[in-house]
Amino acid sequence: MQEQYRTVAREGVHETEISRSRFICSLAPAASEQEAQSFVARIRRQHPAATHNCFAYVVGADAGVQKASDDGEPGGTAGVPMLQMLLRREVRYAVAVVTRYYGGVKLGAGGLIRAYGGAVGEALDELGTVVRQRYRLVTVTVDHQRAGKLENELRASGRAVREVRYTDAVAIEVALPDADVETFRGWLADTTAGDAVLELGSEAYGDA
Repeated sequence: MQEQYRTVAREGVHETEISRSRFICSLAPAASEQEAQSFVARIRRQHPAATHNCFAYVVGADAGVQKASDDGEPGGTAGVPMLQMLLRREVRYAVAVVTRYYGGVKLGAGGLIRAYGGAVGEALDELGTVVRQRYRLVTVTVDHQRAGKLENELRASGRAVREVRYTDAVAIEVALPDADVETFRGWLADTTAGDAVLELGSEAYGDA
Protein backbone atom coordinates (compact mmCIF):
# COMPACT_ATOMS: atom_id res chain seq x y z
CA MET A 1 0.00 0.00 0.00
CA GLN A 2 1.27 3.47 -0.94
CA GLU A 3 2.56 5.57 1.96
CA GLN A 4 1.15 8.71 0.40
CA TYR A 5 -0.48 10.14 -2.71
CA ARG A 6 -1.11 13.54 -4.29
CA THR A 7 -4.60 14.74 -5.22
CA VAL A 8 -6.50 17.87 -6.24
CA ALA A 9 -6.76 20.38 -3.41
CA ARG A 10 -10.40 21.27 -4.17
CA GLU A 11 -13.08 21.16 -6.82
CA GLY A 12 -12.88 23.98 -9.34
CA VAL A 13 -13.03 25.17 -12.93
CA HIS A 14 -10.45 26.72 -15.26
CA GLU A 15 -11.31 28.06 -18.71
CA THR A 16 -9.06 28.82 -21.65
CA GLU A 17 -9.70 29.81 -25.29
CA ILE A 18 -7.73 28.34 -28.19
CA SER A 19 -8.51 29.34 -31.79
CA ARG A 20 -11.98 30.54 -30.78
CA SER A 21 -12.83 27.21 -29.08
CA ARG A 22 -13.60 27.37 -25.36
CA PHE A 23 -11.98 24.66 -23.25
CA ILE A 24 -13.46 24.48 -19.73
CA CYS A 25 -11.67 22.09 -17.36
CA SER A 26 -13.68 20.98 -14.33
CA LEU A 27 -11.48 19.22 -11.80
CA ALA A 28 -12.32 17.50 -8.51
CA PRO A 29 -11.07 14.96 -5.96
CA ALA A 30 -12.82 11.56 -6.31
CA ALA A 31 -12.67 8.96 -3.54
CA SER A 32 -14.07 6.19 -5.77
CA GLU A 33 -14.81 5.36 -9.40
CA GLN A 34 -18.51 5.88 -8.70
CA GLU A 35 -17.78 9.38 -7.36
CA ALA A 36 -15.70 10.15 -10.48
CA GLN A 37 -18.50 8.98 -12.79
CA SER A 38 -21.08 11.01 -10.86
CA PHE A 39 -18.93 14.12 -11.29
CA VAL A 40 -18.64 13.48 -15.05
CA ALA A 41 -22.44 13.08 -15.30
CA ARG A 42 -22.98 16.31 -13.33
CA ILE A 43 -20.67 18.32 -15.60
CA ARG A 44 -22.37 16.89 -18.70
CA ARG A 45 -25.74 18.03 -17.32
CA GLN A 46 -24.30 21.52 -16.79
CA HIS A 47 -23.09 21.72 -20.41
CA PRO A 48 -25.70 19.92 -22.56
CA ALA A 49 -25.01 22.18 -25.56
CA ALA A 50 -21.23 21.63 -25.54
CA THR A 51 -19.56 20.08 -28.58
CA HIS A 52 -17.68 17.60 -26.38
CA ASN A 53 -17.40 16.67 -22.68
CA CYS A 54 -14.21 14.61 -22.52
CA PHE A 55 -13.03 13.09 -19.25
CA ALA A 56 -10.24 11.27 -17.47
CA TYR A 57 -9.92 9.97 -13.92
CA VAL A 58 -7.43 8.13 -11.75
CA VAL A 59 -8.61 6.27 -8.64
CA GLY A 60 -6.36 4.49 -6.15
CA ALA A 61 -3.13 5.55 -4.48
CA ASP A 62 -1.40 3.13 -6.88
CA ALA A 63 -3.41 4.50 -9.85
CA GLY A 64 -5.14 1.12 -10.11
CA VAL A 65 -8.21 2.54 -11.90
CA GLN A 66 -7.66 4.72 -14.97
CA LYS A 67 -10.36 5.74 -17.44
CA ALA A 68 -10.52 8.25 -20.28
CA SER A 69 -13.04 9.27 -22.94
CA ASP A 70 -12.63 11.32 -26.13
CA ASP A 71 -16.42 11.88 -26.34
CA GLY A 72 -16.43 12.19 -30.12
CA GLU A 73 -13.05 13.85 -30.64
CA PRO A 74 -10.63 11.89 -32.88
CA GLY A 75 -9.33 8.81 -31.01
CA GLY A 76 -6.52 9.51 -28.56
CA THR A 77 -6.64 13.32 -28.90
CA ALA A 78 -8.58 14.24 -25.75
CA GLY A 79 -9.15 11.72 -22.93
CA VAL A 80 -5.72 10.11 -23.16
CA PRO A 81 -3.75 13.40 -23.04
CA MET A 82 -5.90 14.43 -20.08
CA LEU A 83 -5.17 11.13 -18.32
CA GLN A 84 -1.46 11.42 -19.12
CA MET A 85 -1.37 14.89 -17.56
CA LEU A 86 -2.91 13.57 -14.32
CA LEU A 87 -0.39 10.71 -14.25
CA ARG A 88 2.57 12.93 -15.16
CA ARG A 89 1.68 15.22 -12.24
CA GLU A 90 1.33 12.08 -10.04
CA VAL A 91 -2.26 13.02 -9.20
CA ARG A 92 -4.50 10.28 -7.77
CA TYR A 93 -8.14 10.05 -6.66
CA ALA A 94 -9.03 12.81 -9.12
CA VAL A 95 -11.35 13.40 -12.07
CA ALA A 96 -11.10 15.94 -14.89
CA VAL A 97 -13.76 16.88 -17.44
CA VAL A 98 -12.82 19.19 -20.31
CA THR A 99 -15.87 20.74 -21.96
CA ARG A 100 -15.29 22.11 -25.45
CA TYR A 101 -17.44 24.63 -27.25
CA TYR A 102 -16.23 24.53 -30.86
CA GLY A 103 -15.21 27.89 -32.27
CA GLY A 104 -15.09 27.06 -35.97
CA VAL A 105 -11.34 26.49 -36.38
CA LYS A 106 -10.01 22.93 -36.58
CA LEU A 107 -6.96 22.33 -34.39
CA GLY A 108 -5.69 19.08 -35.89
CA ALA A 109 -4.64 16.06 -33.83
CA GLY A 110 -1.54 17.70 -32.36
CA GLY A 111 -3.45 20.85 -31.48
CA LEU A 112 -6.20 18.87 -29.75
CA ILE A 113 -3.70 16.84 -27.72
CA ARG A 114 -1.99 20.04 -26.55
CA ALA A 115 -5.31 21.76 -25.84
CA TYR A 116 -6.88 18.98 -23.78
CA GLY A 117 -3.72 18.03 -21.88
CA GLY A 118 -2.89 21.69 -21.36
CA ALA A 119 -6.37 22.48 -20.01
CA VAL A 120 -5.90 19.88 -17.26
CA GLY A 121 -2.34 21.08 -16.50
CA GLU A 122 -3.49 24.70 -16.18
CA ALA A 123 -6.41 23.70 -13.94
CA LEU A 124 -4.03 21.75 -11.68
CA ASP A 125 -1.75 24.80 -11.49
CA GLU A 126 -4.66 27.06 -10.55
CA LEU A 127 -6.42 24.78 -8.03
CA GLY A 128 -3.27 23.25 -6.52
CA THR A 129 -2.62 19.80 -5.12
CA VAL A 130 -2.26 18.31 -1.63
CA VAL A 131 -0.41 15.25 -0.35
CA ARG A 132 -2.33 12.66 1.68
CA GLN A 133 -0.28 10.47 4.03
CA ARG A 134 -1.23 6.94 5.05
CA TYR A 135 -2.07 6.65 8.75
CA ARG A 136 -3.04 3.97 11.22
CA LEU A 137 -6.05 4.92 13.32
CA VAL A 138 -5.64 3.95 16.97
CA THR A 139 -8.04 4.35 19.88
CA VAL A 140 -6.73 5.22 23.33
CA THR A 141 -9.15 4.53 26.18
CA VAL A 142 -8.58 6.19 29.57
CA ASP A 143 -10.63 7.14 32.61
CA HIS A 144 -12.24 10.57 32.84
CA GLN A 145 -9.68 11.76 35.37
CA ARG A 146 -6.75 11.37 32.96
CA ALA A 147 -8.55 12.19 29.71
CA GLY A 148 -8.19 15.98 29.60
CA LYS A 149 -4.50 15.98 30.44
CA LEU A 150 -3.79 13.16 27.96
CA GLU A 151 -5.67 14.88 25.15
CA ASN A 152 -3.69 18.08 25.77
CA GLU A 153 -0.40 16.14 25.73
CA LEU A 154 -1.36 14.36 22.50
CA ARG A 155 -2.12 17.66 20.78
CA ALA A 156 0.99 19.34 22.23
CA SER A 157 3.17 16.52 20.85
CA GLY A 158 1.80 17.16 17.35
CA ARG A 159 -0.26 13.98 17.09
CA ALA A 160 -3.48 14.10 15.07
CA VAL A 161 -6.45 13.69 17.39
CA ARG A 162 -9.43 12.76 15.20
CA GLU A 163 -12.23 12.26 17.70
CA VAL A 164 -12.92 12.15 21.45
CA ARG A 165 -15.86 10.06 22.71
CA TYR A 166 -17.14 10.24 26.30
CA THR A 167 -18.95 7.20 27.72
CA ASP A 168 -18.09 5.26 30.91
CA ALA A 169 -14.49 5.92 29.90
CA VAL A 170 -13.02 8.33 27.33
CA ALA A 171 -11.96 7.04 23.90
CA ILE A 172 -9.51 9.24 21.97
CA GLU A 173 -8.97 8.38 18.30
CA VAL A 174 -5.52 9.29 17.00
CA ALA A 175 -4.03 9.03 13.49
CA LEU A 176 -0.41 7.83 13.45
CA PRO A 177 2.09 7.04 10.71
CA ASP A 178 2.46 3.24 10.71
CA ALA A 179 6.14 3.50 11.60
CA ASP A 180 5.30 5.43 14.80
CA VAL A 181 2.87 2.94 16.34
CA GLU A 182 5.39 1.14 18.56
CA THR A 183 7.05 4.39 19.66
CA PHE A 184 3.61 5.75 20.50
CA ARG A 185 2.79 2.63 22.49
CA GLY A 186 5.84 3.24 24.70
CA TRP A 187 5.11 6.96 25.03
CA LEU A 188 1.53 6.23 26.06
CA ALA A 189 2.57 3.69 28.71
CA ASP A 190 5.04 6.19 30.21
CA THR A 191 2.60 9.11 30.08
CA THR A 192 -0.33 7.29 31.68
CA ALA A 193 1.66 4.93 33.96
CA GLY A 194 0.21 2.04 31.98
CA ASP A 195 -3.42 2.96 32.69
CA ALA A 196 -4.45 3.61 29.07
CA VAL A 197 -5.64 0.89 26.69
CA LEU A 198 -4.44 1.10 23.07
CA GLU A 199 -6.47 -0.49 20.27
CA LEU A 200 -5.26 -0.57 16.66
CA GLY A 201 -7.86 0.33 14.05
CA SER A 202 -8.03 0.60 10.28
CA GLU A 203 -5.74 2.45 7.88
CA ALA A 204 -6.74 5.76 6.34
CA TYR A 205 -5.25 8.70 4.46
CA GLY A 206 -5.03 12.23 5.79
CA ASP A 207 -3.18 15.50 5.28
CA ALA A 208 0.59 15.03 5.30
